[in-house]
Amino acid sequence: MRPNVPSDADSGHDPVTRDGVGPTPPEAVAPLMRGISVLRRLTEADGVLSLSALEKATGLARSTVDRITATLARMGYVRLDGRDAVLAPRLMELGNAYLASIRLPRLLDAHADALADELDESVSLAVADRDGVRFIHQATRRRAMSLSFRIGDLLPAERTAPGPLFATEWGPADWARWRARREADPEGRGFPAVPPREGAYDDFEARTASAAAQGWALDDQLIEPGLVAVSVPVRDPRTGRVACVASVVSHTSRHTTDSLRSTLLPRLRVTVARMEEELAGAPREPAAPDAGSPPSFPSSPTPTSSGLGLAAWTGASKQELGREFIESLARGLTVVTSFGENRADLTLTDVARATGLARATARRALITLEHLGYVESSDRVFRLTPRVLGLGFPPLSMLPLPRIAAPHLAELSARVHESASLAILTAGGEEVQYTARVATSRIMSVNITLGTRFPAYATSLGRVMLAGLLPEVSLPERLIPLTPRSVTDPRELLTVLERVRTDGYALVDGELEEGLRSIAVPVHDRDGRVTAAVNVAMHSSRRSVEQCVEEVLPELRATVHRIESELRVAGMFRRVAGV
Repeated sequence: MRPNVPSDADSGHDPVTRDGVGPTPPEAVAPLMRGISVLRRLTEADGVLSLSALEKATGLARSTVDRITATLARMGYVRLDGRDAVLAPRLMELGNAYLASIRLPRLLDAHADALADELDESVSLAVADRDGVRFIHQATRRRAMSLSFRIGDLLPAERTAPGPLFATEWGPADWARWRARREADPEGRGFPAVPPREGAYDDFEARTASAAAQGWALDDQLIEPGLVAVSVPVRDPRTGRVACVASVVSHTSRHTTDSLRSTLLPRLRVTVARMEEELAGAPREPAAPDAGSPPSFPSSPTPTSSGLGLAAWTGASKQELGREFIESLARGLTVVTSFGENRADLTLTDVARATGLARATARRALITLEHLGYVESSDRVFRLTPRVLGLGFPPLSMLPLPRIAAPHLAELSARVHESASLAILTAGGEEVQYTARVATSRIMSVNITLGTRFPAYATSLGRVMLAGLLPEVSLPERLIPLTPRSVTDPRELLTVLERVRTDGYALVDGELEEGLRSIAVPVHDRDGRVTAAVNVAMHSSRRSVEQCVEEVLPELRATVHRIESELRVAGMFRRVAGV
């Protein structure tokens, strides 16, 4: 278990509980608090914990842990893999709700990415989370020695370049909270994203005063030896307050603090000025939305914008799972997703309307979330805080497409009793490359390893991707016959691809290898672009062509729908690797 020190959800002056600040309000929803505790422990464990380890980490009874994980699995937020609970990409919709509500990544990430390309250095955007700093965007460089910070990671303010800039706006209570946290946790062990270090940050108040005077700040190896950064605040033109902080991060082998100031700082300031122009030109959001859009949970009726779907879904889930499904937990987490773009500031009435919950139910959920620090309120208006990113976002933000697809391929293979694979099209479109695969245990099986490449024109995987990407990619000038069945006439192949585009799937029978039959469906990213494909492959003796279409294709399409659903959530505010 982690040391009993304040962490991202339990720092403050008042007596604290493990997951909140001060005494628990009588209206708080206990199951929601316990469910969030489980999500936090899973996040701290990088997304995977056994159920027995969760029991120890949370202090909850095993039966309670089982009910919570069953509910989270029903929501698609957690996957139960044997004795382990594993965070699932759909959980990122909670963090997406926060990122969409503040609008900063959507407005500013292109500027950060352009600066990273210009400087060939990593560029980040960060927001303040009480006396910590959370990243909301990362544009990293691919190098042997690269940065490993993730969107949502929490760092102590005193060990970062953005920290002093945020601290220039602290009041006496903020400084008192920071001092209390430093005294209780001098090594910073409550911030698992950085290695613990003691005694190197006693000049934080002086650095804050310097940042206030000069308008920028440096990190000279505060996080770890060799890492340096320069930061400039991005101010909201309407209020003059710091909206976020932009940083350029490098290594001492590339830049000294002097060269950061002389070379990178002027260019960073130019980009920040453009960011502030972007914020100034962004339209104000409506005072209140007409309705929100609750999430569409798996294995359920799709909730409607009126919120009635949520009631139907929770009712159906309760009927199916019985006491293993905790309705108050599901409803409480859904309150988070009622926020979003143009829905940053919501009244209780707005939240109740968006979710379809009774006002009393929505109110108790908001009280609980505010107690835990995930929601803040003023003048009867609620908004999400950056702490929401601490619910699974850091480990999930690093998942590449093959890892998103892997559990779905395993389920598909188990259902159809055949091998299932994910592949991408290589540059130029000449070959497919296998990036994920689940094989069946048979004496005679399709033996393909990860990284294997085959000619795209002769495979079902290649054909569904070529059909979706032509004429952006071109066919090989020479089509080599791999078997007597191979299509080698370019005009005939184009006709085949047109049919694949119309049908939405490709079936290849013995064209890559005699006796090998496969059927594939394309995978689309959130913009609708074909980015990969999934297939089921088998020996031709096991299923006829008609059986492949009648029995395998529906299962294949359902699997791809689930992969695409998670890919849309995972790719809302970051680029998914392998896409």
